[in-house]
Amino acid sequence: MRKIIHIDMDCFYAAVEVKHNPHLKGKPLGVGGPANTRSVLCTASYEARKFGVRSAMPSSQALRLCPQLILVPPHFDLYTEESRKVREIFERFTNKIEPLSLDEAYLDVTDCKQFSGSATLIAQEIRRLILAELNLTASAGIAANKFLAKIASDWRKPNGQFVVRPQDVEAFIKDLKVEKIFGVAKVTAKKMHELGLFTCADIQNLSLTQLQAWFGSRAQELYEFSRGIDEREIITEWERKSLTVEETFNTDIQTLEDCKTHIPALYADFYQRLIKGEYEDRIRGLVVKLKFFDFKSTTHEQVFQGIPSEQDFARLLDSAWSRRHVAVRLIGLGVRLSTQNKVGDQGLTSQLRFAI
Repeated sequence: MRKIIHIDMDCFYAAVEVKHNPHLKGKPLGVGGPANTRSVLCTASYEARKFGVRSAMPSSQALRLCPQLILVPPHFDLYTEESRKVREIFERFTNKIEPLSLDEAYLDVTDCKQFSGSATLIAQEIRRLILAELNLTASAGIAANKFLAKIASDWRKPNGQFVVRPQDVEAFIKDLKVEKIFGVAKVTAKKMHELGLFTCADIQNLSLTQLQAWFGSRAQELYEFSRGIDEREIITEWERKSLTVEETFNTDIQTLEDCKTHIPALYADFYQRLIKGEYEDRIRGLVVKLKFFDFKSTTHEQVFQGIPSEQDFARLLDSAWSRRHVAVRLIGLGVRLSTQNKVGDQGLTSQLRFAI
């Protein structure tokens, strides 16, 4: 029986801002760009969430909901450093750590001998250390697999923890909404609701054959997740398969030539990240992405080896632009990367996308 802990930092970006600017404590806070731009919030403090403010919401909308909202620009260097310190605390207990982002991770503590191997006490100690040493709070979920642990970490937020014991899984899972199932986003949830599926118990009432008829290749995982079954292992090593930089503009760009004027700045950022990551020998393709004024987007790719130039991206931009000839709100450029083992082997990869 595995012992999995999911640690989720509470309002991480906002909490870090408060840590470094104590006068922000207790005030409605949003981390994001100015309201007179197209910026969206990275996160919002719990004081702001009471007004309906949430992450990924446009800053302008957030201010309408909460006029007293304090907007601060994101400081990713601070968040990265605090995340590194949190990771150091994790490593005192296990080296089986799967980071999902700067503010959350899975830990496999099955073989941990501290606290007599009690995952509940280990999670409690990790949260205590994060508070004592970093002045930040975290919530935790403890269960026998990743799926249940992640759900459990939401149960007692903020600054709490919840355990799903093996003997309690059946009762815990049956009333769980389908939206909580890993991989079920809005479109799939809407389809499920139309089919009369609202909870895991509803899915449990269906045969695997019926699920396959409705959901195809996803049927098996829906069948298992709805029963609290998850055999996924903790993934401790990730390999990047792409490097992309993007910029969203405050004003739509009307012409191809104007789009090209933004390539040098994007390229400079891209090149710096490429060299820093030592990805030069792994480039196997070029990518240019355009998002248009109506939020529709197109991506144009080309097989390529070696370090691309600005002119290489400009040529690819010509092809992407030719598909619509309308105003652009976002430009992205980047490369596809092979795995380090062999070209074409997808292996164990994770696509990381950087936004300016």
